[in-house]
Amino acid sequence: MAGLLGAIAAAVTPLRDGGRRLDEGAFPPLVAFLAGGGVDGLLAGGTTGEGVLLSVDERRRATELFLSARPDGFQVAVHAGAQTTGDSVAIAAHAREAGADAVALIAPPYFPLDDEELLRHFTAVAGACEPLPFYAYEFVGRSGYAIPVDVIQRLRARAPNLRGMKVSDTPFIAVEPYLELEGLDVFIGNEPLVLEGMASGALGAVSGLATAFPGIVASLVHERSVAADAAVRTLRDGLQGIPFHAAMKEILVARDVLTVADVRPPLRGLTDDERGRVAALAAQVPR
Repeated sequence: MAGLLGAIAAAVTPLRDGGRRLDEGAFPPLVAFLAGGGVDGLLAGGTTGEGVLLSVDERRRATELFLSARPDGFQVAVHAGAQTTGDSVAIAAHAREAGADAVALIAPPYFPLDDEELLRHFTAVAGACEPLPFYAYEFVGRSGYAIPVDVIQRLRARAPNLRGMKVSDTPFIAVEPYLELEGLDVFIGNEPLVLEGMASGALGAVSGLATAFPGIVASLVHERSVAADAAVRTLRDGLQGIPFHAAMKEILVARDVLTVADVRPPLRGLTDDERGRVAALAAQVPR
């Protein structure tokens, strides 16, 4: 089965009722907005999608809603990262059964797993979604520890569907060891590193900013645009200290894609001051 290509939006998960429930009616407009913005697909239930805050049932339902709304040729990958191997296996197996294009998996947070624990966890989840392409998701800032390169090498022998990695670490020196792994497709998660990453062999990007700014990220990846690079740097700098999930959803509400900007507690919405800062920031960059 073909692997992921190009610019992938790490999609928000539409929520309502103070973040307590999925906003099922908002999934089709969100997918249409992303596809119309020029990205090649989306990642469901990732960091930007509040995946670890949702129940397994909610994540499976969100997968179904994203898949049912996608146009022909639009890729949908599913993030299966969870605290337990059992939950991750359940999400990954459902992604395969539901018709997703790929599965990604971050190392479980809280407990810093050793190499053998990580290898067993990743092998089990890759096996649950086989033959779908499987991607290891490396993000020290969320898992709390790195996936050792040696674990990825050993995983290749156990998981024939291991296709690549999403690497969201910074600075670039932290990304380089994964780019040196031959035969794996690497997607960059930190947008200001995309051009440098692609110059060093990365295949594309899986971007949280793309959920609200798909055109900018599509231009960054497809055209390697210097203007798009400047725009994502402006956005990332300006969003420092502002709740990211709520900011992306507020922009989508302003663009009539979502009707509410609800997030799942303990995440919070924006203050009036933050909302104004986000609106001013969004106005600085092209849509």
